[in-house]
Amino acid sequence: MGEEGPGGTVHLLCLAASSGVPLFCRSSRGGAPTRQQLPFSVIGALNGVHMFGQNLEVQLSSARTEDTTIVWKSFHDSITLIVLSSEEGISELRLERLLQMIFGAMVLLVGLEELTNIRNVERLKKELRASYHLIDSFLGDSELIGDLTQCVDCVTPPEGSLLQEALAGFAEATGTAFVSLMVSGRVVAATEGWWRLGMPEAVLLPWLVGSLPPQAARDYPVYLPHGSPTVPHRLLTLTLLPGLELCLLCGPRPSLSQLDAQLLERWWQPLLDPLRACLPLGSRALPDGFPLHTDILGLLLLHLELKRCLFTVEPLGDKEPSPEQRRRLLRNFYTLVTTTHFPPGLSLCSPGWPRTLDPPAVAGQLLGLQVCIIKPS
Repeated sequence: MGEEGPGGTVHLLCLAASSGVPLFCRSSRGGAPTRQQLPFSVIGALNGVHMFGQNLEVQLSSARTEDTTIVWKSFHDSITLIVLSSEEGISELRLERLLQMIFGAMVLLVGLEELTNIRNVERLKKELRASYHLIDSFLGDSELIGDLTQCVDCVTPPEGSLLQEALAGFAEATGTAFVSLMVSGRVVAATEGWWRLGMPEAVLLPWLVGSLPPQAARDYPVYLPHGSPTVPHRLLTLTLLPGLELCLLCGPRPSLSQLDAQLLERWWQPLLDPLRACLPLGSRALPDGFPLHTDILGLLLLHLELKRCLFTVEPLGDKEPSPEQRRRLLRNFYTLVTTTHFPPGLSLCSPGWPRTLDPPAVAGQLLGLQVCIIKPS
């Protein structure tokens, strides 16, 4: 996780709930993947105490030691995920949402049927290897925040209306309603069909694209954890410029070969300059010249009804503290705001938003870091 400070260690364990057999273990230290593994005896003890509680009809969800926070979560009575973090003061909310995203990533790339009806443990272990890269990106130092906010990371392009028109025309020409333009895992523009995707796939798909190594084109099978967890779809990606990708979610058609150079040239060649202007938005999220107070070091803006967010810690160039420190501080501050103003277990994107909050926007500021959460009246 990006909020891990220097020396902070995260261990993620995935086990078959019925047998306790470990399916995989992933670790990071200081935001970078590491080969450090927990001893099998520790893994057995962590799973054993959880199963012991279940046998007594007691749900063990979290625990704290002197230097470690532990969170357990079971999914469909089939998969148990356990996360251990040594970051000082880390909240259970952040770790629980991490586990939700991890399981969503597993469903996205393996399918729910394989996870809830485990016939062959060794085969499942091999299939889950396809999800390691995406899972490690959640444990690593990411510039995104959708894993925590459960909203889609977006950017503000300088000529958004032109890009939106081209995207709509391209979607009609290819015969698919689910098309988006992404830069470094953030959505630049998308069709109405893409915005209707449910959670968590709306967050997971851009995150997946941003975590994959650069490639001119891809034809990637994916399951939609909310919309289609057992029947795969195809995620097609086409690189328009380095770091800027066109993404289509579709069925058997169109084939990747049907998205030929002539079709791309027709819709995107006239917009080469607006497309180039999107490249710096991968880290900044806001275009050059955007009016912003000089004292703001980081900004997080969430629209809960649309389930979209804008997150940047580089609004005005290089300043102290470093972008990595600002990102960690802003994530911590967001967690503080949400846990202070909202009851435990309530998702900010759920219909159960507290009606007692007035005004319907919660804003906070700390050391030039801004959080603004908007819910229309």
